[in-house]
Amino acid sequence: MVSFRRRLLVSLIKLSDVSILTVCVLIAASYSAFYTERITLLEFLALRVRVVNFILFLGMALAWHLLFHHFRLYSSRRLGAGSPEWKDILKATTAGSLLFLLAGLGLRLDALKPSSVLIFWLASSILTISFRVLLRQALKLIRLRGRNLRLVLIVGTNQRAYEFADMIAEKKELGFRLIGFIDESVHMPRPGVRLIGGLADFPGIVMDRVVDEVFIALPIKSFYKEIEGIVAKAEEQGIAVRFLWQFFDTTISHPWSEDIEDLSTLMMTSGPQEGWSYLAKQIMDRVLAVLMLALTSPIMLVAAIGIRISSPGPLLFRQKRVGKNKRVFILYKFRTMVAGAEQIQSELESQNEVDGPVFKIKNDPRVTRVGRWLRTWCIDELPQFYNVLKGEMSLVGPRPLPLRDYSGFDQDWQRRRFSVLPGITCTWQVGGRNEIPFEDWMRMDMEYIDNWSLLDDLRILVRTIPTVLKARGV
Repeated sequence: MVSFRRRLLVSLIKLSDVSILTVCVLIAASYSAFYTERITLLEFLALRVRVVNFILFLGMALAWHLLFHHFRLYSSRRLGAGSPEWKDILKATTAGSLLFLLAGLGLRLDALKPSSVLIFWLASSILTISFRVLLRQALKLIRLRGRNLRLVLIVGTNQRAYEFADMIAEKKELGFRLIGFIDESVHMPRPGVRLIGGLADFPGIVMDRVVDEVFIALPIKSFYKEIEGIVAKAEEQGIAVRFLWQFFDTTISHPWSEDIEDLSTLMMTSGPQEGWSYLAKQIMDRVLAVLMLALTSPIMLVAAIGIRISSPGPLLFRQKRVGKNKRVFILYKFRTMVAGAEQIQSELESQNEVDGPVFKIKNDPRVTRVGRWLRTWCIDELPQFYNVLKGEMSLVGPRPLPLRDYSGFDQDWQRRRFSVLPGITCTWQVGGRNEIPFEDWMRMDMEYIDNWSLLDDLRILVRTIPTVLKARGV
């Protein structure tokens, strides 16, 4: 959910920049027409937009967009002070205005006279900075209301760690909430500081708790091996890490530098989290979820009637599943088993037909007659489009597992599958499902995460259709 909001925010900023560019071009054109060429308002409104001017505007918009990207004005700056952003905006608008001026002089374009470009630079700088100031204030209010928060674990108990903890406690608008500290011992005793574990306890802490980011405040020279181990464990589970000064060798994480107030940090993340294609994935999820809920509503009505007639119990099966970064959510399915089926499962453990911590029986005695039909045609999965709509799941992604199955994981690299939104379908479902050994299933999920692209998602969705039509289930 956080990631989708971030993508929407970046899209809003990019749209606002194009809108501001358009307004500023009109302001500059109006100045040139009224004060240079001395035409009347009616004559100005009667002017026609020539094709060459439209092409010129598209070129200006593209250059503007690339310059703003170059100065990192679409990167997350919520943790830094506003003044560096204003300076970068001035750099971008100045570079863009100079580029337009050179183009105007070189091509002898009346629309890009020095006086008009100066008006354009003033208007674009003022409007862009004003919009970003208002946006910052709006986002601060949202975080103060407890939305868009990041849960942080601090490694280390030194002065730098305490300064960071004090800062995020004081400036709640940054959106950080402290889980606690871990260290071998309290290096600098301080009232109120209590360790939630030692450095060796880190794997267990991030396995059992919701942790969005880890901030490492240990001296790198003295604790290099320990920090290296923490970074590796966090990377295995797809948890973002922030630390000072040095880089570490990683195989899949991508480093991003970012300022938090006056602190320079390095953030390392793995998995598909950035870019227009990921935003398109989030939008596609919502749009298709709405369409599928609408199109399949008659089928779901028939299924509900069948469930109600065939066996006593609720229409929907609600189960706690492990989602992104191990957030627990309620997954919805049509009930396909007898009421109280989960309580009976312990009696059937000896009949489990798959390896690993998951539980599957081909001819599960708990499945009702109608339930078997619903499973064959994947109709029982249809309510999960509501989970997609809520942002708890995606159309394509590693399948969400029950708490029971998650507790049976014994290798940390497998838990990295929980660093992305779980999905209704993925490569495992269309590639063989229960015939695939558990470890191969996990590796397929890792390959999906590491090599993700929107085109791959579309391919998986297309391959899911014949899988369902062949009555193999998903």
